[in-house]
Amino acid sequence: MSGYISKRYSKNVEKWSQPIYKVQVKKDVRVRMRDGVSILVDVYRPDVDSGTKFPGLLAMSPFGKDVQEMQRWLPPQKWYESPMWDGNMEVGNIDYLVSRGYMLVVADPRGIGHSEGEYIGLLGSMGEDGFDTVEWMATQPWCNGAVGMTGICIFSAAQELVAALRPPHLKAIAPFEVWGDVYRGLAYHGGILFVMQHSVYKGKHENDDGWTLGKVASIMMRSRPKKEMDYLFQQTLKNPDIKYNTKYYAMLKYPEIDPIFVDFLLNPTDGPFWWDMSPHTKFAKIEVPVYASSPWCIEIFLLNIFDLYEKTKSPTRLFLWPPGHVERPHHEFHDELVRWFDYHLKGIDTGIMDEPPIKMFVMGANRWRYEHEWPLARTQWTKMYLHPYGRLVLQAPSSEFEPDAFTQAPPSVTAKINTVEYSTPPFPQDTEITGPVALYLYAAIDTDDTNFMVDLFDVNPSGTHMPLSRGYLKASHRALDQAKSKPYKPYHPHTEPEAVEPGKVYEYAIELMPISVIMKAGHSLKLAIRNQDDLMDKLGLWGLYHLPHSKTVAHKIYRDKNYPSHLLLPIVPITDESLWIDAE
Repeated sequence: MSGYISKRYSKNVEKWSQPIYKVQVKKDVRVRMRDGVSILVDVYRPDVDSGTKFPGLLAMSPFGKDVQEMQRWLPPQKWYESPMWDGNMEVGNIDYLVSRGYMLVVADPRGIGHSEGEYIGLLGSMGEDGFDTVEWMATQPWCNGAVGMTGICIFSAAQELVAALRPPHLKAIAPFEVWGDVYRGLAYHGGILFVMQHSVYKGKHENDDGWTLGKVASIMMRSRPKKEMDYLFQQTLKNPDIKYNTKYYAMLKYPEIDPIFVDFLLNPTDGPFWWDMSPHTKFAKIEVPVYASSPWCIEIFLLNIFDLYEKTKSPTRLFLWPPGHVERPHHEFHDELVRWFDYHLKGIDTGIMDEPPIKMFVMGANRWRYEHEWPLARTQWTKMYLHPYGRLVLQAPSSEFEPDAFTQAPPSVTAKINTVEYSTPPFPQDTEITGPVALYLYAAIDTDDTNFMVDLFDVNPSGTHMPLSRGYLKASHRALDQAKSKPYKPYHPHTEPEAVEPGKVYEYAIELMPISVIMKAGHSLKLAIRNQDDLMDKLGLWGLYHLPHSKTVAHKIYRDKNYPSHLLLPIVPITDESLWIDAE
């Protein structure tokens, strides 16, 4: 049994689905949608007599069903290590699931591959098409009428959109690598454009195959009058951050390069465009059981999972993995998938619903633990103050000091990244930090805008840095919605940017990704503040970076008795050893 499955809560292990079936494949099955459009699906089912019925699992995405089948022969590849890692191979291990008595349907929604129709915008019509496919599956002679959904990343977005529409035969979903608020989680971190999606779409992110395009279109160009679009293009082309970036300037001149990412460029603030698209505005409509998961330290998933947990009305379980992307083709944690679907689709009491609702990996300890709520009820909210000489300590500053400063030139001038850094003294004893994190930063700049990017590290005595969290905020997006904000989770509307007055000191409330780490005795916590990503880093070359600021900016970081910049941390005493999964 894997290290994240507790023997305490495991029931009827001998009845859990076992790999006893060979796999039969039927390609390019045509499924008719409610409006007459036909999409193509591949059906993988146990190779037994046609009269035998099994639960169905649906996986849907724009990444191409015929590419997903490569996972049947391509060995798993490690992210950041293998040049063959393809982030789009996300359907899951087909043979693992089907051999255990599940029918798996992998679908190309309309406009993708050879499916009919048009795929409009980032998520197309996957909600409606997924609804119709679930109901079609339930009527097939090989299905027992119980259907679930699976697949990670954008497959999880499809699951959430379908579940919010409540198809009668959908019984459970497992959105691993959760999507939610597309503006905050994927497109604009803190109001700063994250360009990854263009790299994924075009097959330039690591070794991605790109989207398997049939007929794809921009939402904006399909829904807005030409006069309005011409004006939007003209205004967006004036954005200096885009004006000095040939890739995105060209995209606005020739939108057929990437019509979906053009929508991102034309909508730099939050609003109805993003709300209509995003799964997070539909979380409250989900009623089927949800098993949601995310790795630590990956903002495109981690910023969504606790929002999903808070908003869904259904029985929801969370599963938080070690940091970093899982291998591709996706194959990890499938024992938990089978345990989940055995319970909800086959009626086998595996014990998974007896567990506390949150199961998480704790960095530093490198152990798995259960929790009952989020944030944890035993949290001791603790302020760590920025001080001169790069210190990060518990005591609030009591004097006035000159600010720290760093100047960042744009990448058209230099590839060097400048930072200011603050570190705690070595921890005298093991100390746990688990929960949401926020930075309250007082700063002044000499221009009308900048990007604040924040990194948090666990630094061991030898100087090795382990990334724990990151946070972002565009200075012009600093306005807070006080009604929606909490001290540990500042909420920025991102709807009406306001230029910065050069030289004026503002408070910038920056949400960082939640963390769970035990800082070992002798380790230090380091906070680093910068203006842009390292475009020469491998991740930058792979297309995982934020659009750089185009001007040279001098930043002054204030941390004195008048401007007490501080990091708000969730310190957690460990009081119950029984919460650890390996404490049997």
